[in-house]
Amino acid sequence: MLEEIRKQLFQLQDLKYQKFHSNLCPGVSNIIGVRIPDIRKIVKKILKEDFITYITDPNKKYYEEIMIEGLLIANIKLSFIEKEKYLNEFIPKINCWAITDICAASFKLKKDELNLLWDYLKKYEDSKMEYELRFMIVMWMDHYLIDDYVNEVLKKIDNIHSPYYYVNMAIAWLISVSYIKYPDITLEYLNHNNLDNWTYNKAVQKIIESNRVSNDDKEKFHKMKRK
Repeated sequence: MLEEIRKQLFQLQDLKYQKFHSNLCPGVSNIIGVRIPDIRKIVKKILKEDFITYITDPNKKYYEEIMIEGLLIANIKLSFIEKEKYLNEFIPKINCWAITDICAASFKLKKDELNLLWDYLKKYEDSKMEYELRFMIVMWMDHYLIDDYVNEVLKKIDNIHSPYYYVNMAIAWLISVSYIKYPDITLEYLNHNNLDNWTYNKAVQKIIESNRVSNDDKEKFHKMKRK
């Protein structure tokens, strides 16, 4: 199956997009150059076939092939308990912010399984791997900025001190989304936090740049930047 999918990916290759997307993903040299809507069509087709054969094939070597694996895991109609073993294999393969972000946002989860994913993600809190940490943070952002979890999420990011750019950018992004959903809670957090100056200022900047923040609030946040 993998060979057939690989053939399809190269048939869909867009060299201009490959160059463009490779520039957005520094250090990633295995991008074929297939646009996300086309990747999603392939995923949709595999979901109707033997998706387990694809997920468990150890010979994937291209960015898009790993993306497909993650999107399949995100969308297969299995319980979270059944998905766990596939996540365990997938997450260490992530080598790019785009795979993290697209797969995390696509993750389908039943409401009564939120606590299972929450507990599962705890295993990555002490990880030293950039994209394991980013995956955890983006999953928090996409699925746990809700009433029952928002305070815990903000506590957790306050304990992450990472040297990695894409981890700290994810924290800043999460805070900006949290502010849109929970302005009072997030403002209180920003007034009392352990963030390093770079991550804090990046979070403030992302809030300022949001189209969903009022001009008055933007003015307030301009004054909150650390020197």
